[in-house]
Amino acid sequence: MIRLYDFSESGNCYKVRLLLAELDIAHELIPMDILKGETRSKTFLAKNLNHRVPVVEWPDGRTLAESNAILFHLAEDSSLLPKDPWERAQILQWMFFEQYSHEPYIAVVRFWVFSRTLDEHRDELSERMRQGYHALDVMETHLATRSFFVGDRYTVADIALYAYTHVAHEGGFELDRYPRIQSWIDRIRSSPKYISIDQ
Repeated sequence: MIRLYDFSESGNCYKVRLLLAELDIAHELIPMDILKGETRSKTFLAKNLNHRVPVVEWPDGRTLAESNAILFHLAEDSSLLPKDPWERAQILQWMFFEQYSHEPYIAVVRFWVFSRTLDEHRDELSERMRQGYHALDVMETHLATRSFFVGDRYTVADIALYAYTHVAHEGGFELDRYPRIQSWIDRIRSSPKYISIDQ
C-alpha cells in the first residue's frame, strides 16, 4: 500500500487525496505538521530534500514529490488522464498554470490567513491579490465555452485547479464574481467519489 505524507490544510495535499478517492487507490495517510517543522526532520528529508508535502511513498521505497507530478503519475491509464497527446499537453499547460500563475497567489494568501501571518506580509498583499484575481479571470474566461478545462470532461487538470480555487474565499478572494467557476466547482463536487478537503 502506498503512503501519502500529508498536511490536512494543504490544497496541494488535498489534490492527491481527491485523486486517490476518485481512483479508489488504497493508501495510508501519514499526517505531517508543517507548522511544527516536521517536514524538516532527517527522516523526512530522506524522502524529499525540498522538505515539502505531499510526498507519495511506494512499498519498495520509491518516493515522488510535487503534487502535480503525483497527479500525472497516479492518473496514468485512468479516465482522468487522456491518451491523446494534444489533450495531455493541454493538461500539462493547466497544471503549469496552476503552479506558476495561480497557487503562488491564491494559496499563499490563504496560508497567510491560516497561519495568522497576514500582517507580516501587508506590503505584498495587494500584488498577490491582483495576480490571484488575474488567475481567476483566466479561468472564468476559459470556462465560457466548456464545462471542464480539457476535453470537456473531468481530468487531473480540474483536480489541480480545484484544490485551491474552491477555498480561495478563505484568503479573501470573492468567488461570487465568477459564476462559471462556481458552476465548475459544483460539477466537481457532484462526482460520486468526491471528498471534501476536510475528509
